[in-house]
Amino acid sequence: MEAGEILLKRGLIDQRQLEQARQSSSDSNHVVDVAVQLGLVKEEDALRAIGQEVGLDYIDLAEAEVDLSLLKSFPQRLIYRQSLFPIKRINGNLVVATSDPFDLYPLDEAGAATGLCITPVLAGRAEIAKLIKKHLGVGSETVEGLIAQADEDDDGLELLSGMESDGSELSEMAQEASVIRLVNEIMLEAIDAKASDVHIESQPSGIAVRYRIDGLLLPQPMPPEINRFQAAIISRLKIMSRLNIAEKRLPQDGRMKLKVHGREVDVRVSVIPMINGEGIVMRLLDKGAMVFDLQKIGMDETIYKPYRELLDLPHGIVLVTGPTGSGKTTTLYASLLEINTPDVKIITTEDPVEYQLE
Repeated sequence: MEAGEILLKRGLIDQRQLEQARQSSSDSNHVVDVAVQLGLVKEEDALRAIGQEVGLDYIDLAEAEVDLSLLKSFPQRLIYRQSLFPIKRINGNLVVATSDPFDLYPLDEAGAATGLCITPVLAGRAEIAKLIKKHLGVGSETVEGLIAQADEDDDGLELLSGMESDGSELSEMAQEASVIRLVNEIMLEAIDAKASDVHIESQPSGIAVRYRIDGLLLPQPMPPEINRFQAAIISRLKIMSRLNIAEKRLPQDGRMKLKVHGREVDVRVSVIPMINGEGIVMRLLDKGAMVFDLQKIGMDETIYKPYRELLDLPHGIVLVTGPTGSGKTTTLYASLLEINTPDVKIITTEDPVEYQLE
């Protein structure tokens, strides 16, 4: 019985919803994924129902105790490319979490690689992804894994601005498929996490990455193997920003334009010389995700009312102050849109211009 039929049998979806999911899916085994994406059913409910039908247990990874020592002998390519994660070992059996009970080949491959009998359990795809990021970090695939994936489907990030290469050894290293994919993964992770800034710093122990989310800088776990790519990562970002990769003793400022998941993201890049190398600070300006509406950015009504009256005054000055990431720019652009009508002439003085408004 296919996955969609199981959901129908269990009463989680009706016939019309099943047909809707089938029309949006090219593979009968992916009907569940489509149904979840369409909001027809919760992933946990679907996996529990399928597990009961095919004889597999469902596991809540947020509550589960994971034996991290198993990661040493478990093939990383199966973790990243098949979303498998080893949970625990019971005698000669290895319990492995998967979100796809119908794809048995990766489980067979895991059994062959570890020499253990695999006992699959079902878990949500997002929960497995959280586990991978928490314990293995952003971009923690091996170089071989990165190169193997280089020719696969687009990873969702496209550089819209042009690049220049000086043909040096460092420049060529920065153009390798593994480095490109690693940098793209760091950027994608930050944008998906709704970070306002990305800080990449050279430290004695290696490279450190932090995202600024809701005003706070949050360290991101990075595998030690990434440290050997430190110079290539920084050079790749400098090339993308059209900066001089040979200049390492002076600060540089640049910008790049990315296309992520179909929307444009502007990135302001500052490179700063540091004791142990160079540090990079990137301000992410996600135009598609921005909502310039004073009443939707969290401004309290007791503040909005007098502030809105100030905007209607014919002249005067309003000072908007606050620390990094507090919302100064968003407040100012939202204020401009409040008074932006065809009968009003508006000129702004900005350096740099962060968002372009009609």
